[in-house]
Amino acid sequence: MQEKPLTSISGYVLLLIAVLCLLAAIGVAVTGISIVLAVLLFLVSMVLFTGITVINPNEAYVSTLFGNYVGTIKQNGLRWVNPLYNRRKISLRARNLNGQTLKVNDKMGNPVEIAAVVVWQVQDTAKALFSVDDYVLFVQIQSEAAVRKLANSYAYDHMEDDTASVTLRDSTGQINVFLEQELNERLERAGVDIIEARVSHLAYSSEIAGAMLQRQQAAAMIAARRLIVEGAVGMVEMALERLETKGVVQLDEERKAAMVSNLLVVLCGEKGVSPVVNAGTLYN
Repeated sequence: MQEKPLTSISGYVLLLIAVLCLLAAIGVAVTGISIVLAVLLFLVSMVLFTGITVINPNEAYVSTLFGNYVGTIKQNGLRWVNPLYNRRKISLRARNLNGQTLKVNDKMGNPVEIAAVVVWQVQDTAKALFSVDDYVLFVQIQSEAAVRKLANSYAYDHMEDDTASVTLRDSTGQINVFLEQELNERLERAGVDIIEARVSHLAYSSEIAGAMLQRQQAAAMIAARRLIVEGAVGMVEMALERLETKGVVQLDEERKAAMVSNLLVVLCGEKGVSPVVNAGTLYN
C-alpha cells in the first residue's frame, strides 16, 4: 500500500456557511415559518461542521471510507473534508529513539554493551498505519534487532581482530553508516525514514572489562617499550659511528659491547642511573 494525496477544501468559507445555516435554522424555528426547513438547515449546518478539520504543521490525516483507504491530507490550516471519512491523525515530525543498552557478543564472541540513538520520521503514512500493527513499537523492536546484528558482525577493536578493516570502536563513522542503512532496509515496510543513527554507548561488558583493561594497558606498555628500544638503538649506533669517525677513542669488540650495554641501560631505564667510576680496565 502506497500513500496517495487527498485534496481538501478550505474550511473558512464552509465554516461561514455552516454558521449562517445554523442561524437561519434558529430564525426559521423561532418565527415558525417552517419546521421542516428549520430541521433541514440545522442538518446541513451539522454536516458542514462535522467535515471541518484543523491540521497543524507537520501533521497529516489519513482518511478511510467504509474500510477503504482514500488518501492522506497534508495541507495545513482549517480544512473541510467529506464528513463520512474516518480520519486518523499521524505526526510527521522527527522523533528521537534513545535505545536501551544491550549486552551482545561481538564478532569474536566477547560480550559488549552497546546502545544507539536513532532519529526517524514517518515518510509514508499509509504504510505506517496499514502495513504494520504499531509503527512506533515496530521502530523500537527493529532498531534493537539492527543494533544486535551490527554488534555481531564486527569485532570490538583491532586488538581482537588485527586483520579487520572495520571495528566497532575504531571505525565509528562507517559503523554509523552501516547502522543507518540496516535500519532503512528494515523500516522501509513501515514507511519510516531514518534521518540519523549513531552508536551512543560502546564498552566491554562488566565481567570482562577488568581483564580487557589490563590487556590494553599491557599492549600500550609494549608499544611504548618498543618505541623506546628503537630510539635507544638508534642513539647507540649514532654514538659509536661518531666516536669512530672523529677518532676520539679506539674500541675493540669487547669494549663496544660494554659501551652498548651501558648506553642501553641508561637510555631504556625507567629511573635515573647512578654512574659507577671504574678506575681499572676491562682486562683487570
